Amino acid sequence: MASETNTAMHKDALTTPKFRVIIVGAGIAGLAASHCLQKAGIDHVVLERRTEIDPPEGASFAIYPHGARILHQIGCLDAAKAACKPCLRYYSRGPDGIMQSDNGYFDHMKRIHGQDILLLERRRLLRILYDCLPDKTPIRTGAEVKSVTQNSEVVEVVLGDGTVEKGDMVLGCDGVYSQVRNAMWAHANATAPEVVVDEEKKRIQTGWKCLVGTGPPEPGLGERDMTSTSDEGFSFLALTQPDRAFWFVFCKLDTPIAWPQRVAYSEADADALAEQLSDHAVSESVTFGRLWRRRHRGVLIPIQEGVLRRWYSGRVVLAGDAAHKMTPNIGLGGNTGLESVAVLCNHLVRTLQGTTALPPLSQQKPTQEMLERCFQAYQDGHRARVERIVQLSRLITRVQAWDSPLNRWVAVWIMPMLPDGLLAQMVSRLVRGAPKLDYVTTEGFPRGTVEWLDAKSGWSEESIRIFLISGLGLCIAAVGMCYYGFVSPCCIF
Repeated sequence: MASETNTAMHKDALTTPKFRVIIVGAGIAGLAASHCLQKAGIDHVVLERRTEIDPPEGASFAIYPHGARILHQIGCLDAAKAACKPCLRYYSRGPDGIMQSDNGYFDHMKRIHGQDILLLERRRLLRILYDCLPDKTPIRTGAEVKSVTQNSEVVEVVLGDGTVEKGDMVLGCDGVYSQVRNAMWAHANATAPEVVVDEEKKRIQTGWKCLVGTGPPEPGLGERDMTSTSDEGFSFLALTQPDRAFWFVFCKLDTPIAWPQRVAYSEADADALAEQLSDHAVSESVTFGRLWRRRHRGVLIPIQEGVLRRWYSGRVVLAGDAAHKMTPNIGLGGNTGLESVAVLCNHLVRTLQGTTALPPLSQQKPTQEMLERCFQAYQDGHRARVERIVQLSRLITRVQAWDSPLNRWVAVWIMPMLPDGLLAQMVSRLVRGAPKLDYVTTEGFPRGTVEWLDAKSGWSEESIRIFLISGLGLCIAAVGMCYYGFVSPCCIF
């Protein structure tokens, strides 16, 4: 009898439609999600509205050690290493281009984590993620999403050509202007009014505009270095590789822009801002005008930042920039997208494993309630970490752009006096607490001087606050001793 029951269960599993994920967006997060789902044997499709996998858009992508660990798990790290050279030095400069500090940030990160920070063109990483896919058939380009609807049993995505993709869940990896997010909000308010109010929709705001571009190698900026040049209300960031240079110009907006407003900039807008900044020094020997004239491409884009409180509704869930967006000054945004995909897939695999003992996972059919618990665990377990990363990115952006007298003082007097490895140690507290795929080995990934904490946060927020205040107090004391011959009582916190 037991044998007959098991046979019947096995036949049911074979005839039940596979659990299917519909991923919208084939950017970094979307392609990484395809890798993660293929590692778990979960059926899926990836819908990308563009006709190219690697369109000539964006600039650079910095792969931090925690992002590299996930790329190692999905089989893409070796190709990424072969496509670039590790970064070397981090230079901070004032408005005249004169160097204020020379920091071994990248060497310290390599020592701490055993893995270099890699820098490569974003479109090159997209190509690597695509080329390394074990199975490319799930990827559909030229598939523009027109609508996303769902009920308690299924989700349907209607495409521009009229075809309909049906699945059990939708994963929105379609960026900061996510169409999937709009559908998620509509469903949330239809099923539970006031769940998503205007305040939630305004959590991701545009506070900066940025000239982003690439060009040929620039000897005055080094061969594998990062340069940050500060001024009142704006800053330059340049990153170099032997075969090219990437650059950003961050300009603070007078008034932040929030939903439902959006801003778009024209080619004329980009040219006008570039002309305005053309004589500004980026280093002792390079002006921005030189970078702009020699550009391969350059555009003016809005820069958003913020974290949604709600990342899912029903059978729809968000990852990457659709759920959380940060300024790119420290290069953690794309890595955080990789993290989100990994955390979500970990929870999804555990949910599917809990439905029945019969393999494969793609034949399991969790209910909507089970999926919502899965998405809730993903959101609640990862959001606090993402908020810390957004706050760190926010701070770095404002210090580099001198957006207040305090931030200018920190940039000019405090940052150059910090011990050479302190910045790397601070960032390392976030890096070492990053998640990975729980169901794929990390064997073969290099080790540094610290152990990974996986899904834990490293220091608590209170520990980080004490660390920063203590370090700041010591720096203030040092300034007082060097310039005034005494330590002010205000240095005692």
